[in-house]
Amino acid sequence: MGKMKLMIGLASLSLILLANALQSDLKVGDEIPKSNLNMKNTSVGESQLSLDEAMASRGLVVVFSCNTCPFVIGNDDFKGWERQYNELAALAEKHQMGFVLVNSNEAKREKGDAFKDMTNRASKQSYTMPYLYDENHVLADAFGAKTTPHVYVFDNASKLLYKGAIDNTYKPNVEASNAEHYLKNMLNNYATGATITPDVTAPKGCSIKRNS
Repeated sequence: MGKMKLMIGLASLSLILLANALQSDLKVGDEIPKSNLNMKNTSVGESQLSLDEAMASRGLVVVFSCNTCPFVIGNDDFKGWERQYNELAALAEKHQMGFVLVNSNEAKREKGDAFKDMTNRASKQSYTMPYLYDENHVLADAFGAKTTPHVYVFDNASKLLYKGAIDNTYKPNVEASNAEHYLKNMLNNYATGATITPDVTAPKGCSIKRNS
């Protein structure tokens, strides 16, 4: 009976800790959390990288991503946002901003989101940006990241400028030609000093697969 109570207590504690982790929810103007966390990096020549190191002179774009979600890799109904990653990274670089992808899908490491799978995906898709392995979803929990993809943009003072979706092409009858390009527009507005609006949009994608 004592062991059973202990197991129930530990299980309850785990649920409480997970709930507390998921309560993190960055607001515009908040400082980037866990920016010194070193994460394994798929990019050749850089075995580990932190967000501090990825930060460029004018800021940083962080995209929580994965190898398995249809909203990232695409399917018959939706082309997937992954196809835009290199273009968006190039736009960020043009505006002197860093750009990284982060994989926090700890519960799917044995189902397509292991570091080896990430390395293979980055090579197959010719990623031009670092792709970082967030072990035990530490960074995702600190951000309050919910989906793949989920975008966060910080200025050079490490303050949050924008969070949410890349665009609204996931909606029926919305193509690139008539889409609201949230991330592209905010990067261009930030570069010219124009008002960033919207600065928050609803993230759309698969839930980040956390361990319970």
